[in-house]
Order: sequence, then structure tokens, then C-alpha cells
Amino acid sequence: MAKKRPQTKAAKPQLTDGPVPVVGAREPCPCNSGRRYKACHGRAAAHAVTELVQRPFEGLAGECDWVALRELVPAATVELTLKDGLPEGVPSVTLATVLPMAWPALRRDDGSVLLALQNDTSSGDLSRDLADTLRRALVAEPGSPVAAHRVEADGPRLQDLLDPQAAFKPVVHPGFEFWVPDAENASADVAASLERANAAAIPTALLSGTDAAYWCETPEKNHLRWVMPYPEEKLLDALARLHAAGTSSLGEGTRLVGSFRAHGLTVPVWDLPSDMGAEECEKPAAEFAERLAAALATDAPLTGDERRARGGLTNRQVTLS
Repeated sequence: MAKKRPQTKAAKPQLTDGPVPVVGAREPCPCNSGRRYKACHGRAAAHAVTELVQRPFEGLAGECDWVALRELVPAATVELTLKDGLPEGVPSVTLATVLPMAWPALRRDDGSVLLALQNDTSSGDLSRDLADTLRRALVAEPGSPVAAHRVEADGPRLQDLLDPQAAFKPVVHPGFEFWVPDAENASADVAASLERANAAAIPTALLSGTDAAYWCETPEKNHLRWVMPYPEEKLLDALARLHAAGTSSLGEGTRLVGSFRAHGLTVPVWDLPSDMGAEECEKPAAEFAERLAAALATDAPLTGDERRARGGLTNRQVTLS
């Protein structure tokens, strides 16, 4: 006799009216189908993304730092300046690497806005997604987070909203206490999210003497990851010239180990001894910047040794975005 199939609980009614909200790929789909978002409405959303923009931060002040804060830095903030000034009731707009519970943005009780940079986005244009979140945060009720949202393909971009002449000055933090004015009295959810984030954060520092060079500490060795604005092919040629000449390191015990691409820019990476802190990187990084500038100005064809060095650097290159 055939066995009876176990009875299953009645499925929740699925949402049929209106757009389905965008959520994380592994979260339950908001339509109540019982499937993860990526296997349900997220699949259609993935096919509906706009054409991928390779350099979403191009044209913004501090493009290299935008890339670093998106891909490399755990905890940092930057004060943003809007082209049209701050709306009434909004005392400030601050870019943050991440926010509690992965909120895309937060309108604080005092009306100020925090905009998160490292969240998943719904289209192929990160700048457009962030601009949409920012616009909604500016009119959100004080004291409320801004939810993820599917973005129209013809909406404004950050380049349309931010003042291109304003300075972009990241402040790297040791932890995420900047999330809340009074961390000791935060809600249980925020306090738990804060504790998890602080435990996972890798100690990171921005070098003061060079642009977009970030030191970080890991258990076995430290690293310097330097986001550079130069055309990729020209930069790789310059790095190969220095590598072949034995001048690509940052001093004894350091080594240029390769590079990766992120949002259209190239990021060389050095391994550092575990006892080499950010302050010890300042002088050798400044000296390397001078050697690199000279190598970038050279148009002579690569020698055999330089071509081999370039091949080694290229073979160790990966793309993050």
C-alpha cells in the first residue's frame, strides 16, 4: 500500500498586487512563496538589471576612495555635500560603509541622513541605486530606516546629486559606534548588530601622505591596498618596470603580490610584515609614489624582463566588480 505523503502546512497567500520589494538574495521572498528571493522574484529582478556600469563613481570627487570604502574598508564615514544644498530639516548627509541590519539608509531622529555604501543593489548602476536611496532618505520620517527598492533605469545618479567640487574626506573608524549617538542605550537589535560588526571588522587605516592607500592588519601578515586612478594598461606597464628593477616593494620584508580590479579601477596589493603598522608605511609609500610617477611617464617599450614581470602581475589579477 502506498504511503501517505506527509501533509504540508498551507502556504501563505502570495502577493499579487503591486511590486515585490527587493530583499537580500538569501532572504525569504516577500511574495510569501516560501522560496528564497534569488530563486523567486529575485530571478526576474536579476534579468531586469540595467546595463552594468563599469565605473559607477567616475566623475565624483574621490573616486578612488569611493571604491576603497565600497570594497576594502570595514568602518568609515564621509560627510557629503549636495549640489542644491541640504533640504530643510536635514542637518547633514553622511556616507557610511555599512549600517545596522544592512539598512540601505537611515534617517536619524534629528533628521540627519546616513547612506550605506556596501549594500547589495538592484541594478547594474551602483551610482543610480545609491542616488535613489539617498533621495528617499531625505524625505523619510525621522527615526526610520530606508528599505531596499527597485530603481528606475532613468533615475538620477550620485553625479547628479552631489557637489563635484566638494572635498571627499573619509574618516576610518576602529568600530561601528558611529551608527548610534548613544551606543549604550541602543535597541537590542542594533546592539547585537553592532557587536557582530565590531567583532568582524579588520583593523584598517588610511595613509595620510598618499591618496586612497589603505593599510590593514590580519593575523598572519599586514597588507597595503592602494586604489589607483591610472588607466589599467599603463599602470600595469609601470608596475612591471618597477618590479623588474627590484623597486616595487615598500621596504625590507614587503612584496608587491598582485592587484585586483574594482569598479573600473586597479588596486595593487602589498604583503607587509606583521610588525609594520600604518605609520611605518607612510614614508615608503610616498617614496613608491615618486617611483611610480616616473615609471608612468616612460613610453619606451617593455624589455624582456619587464614583459615577464607584467605577465606575473597580470596572472595574479582578479576582478571584484
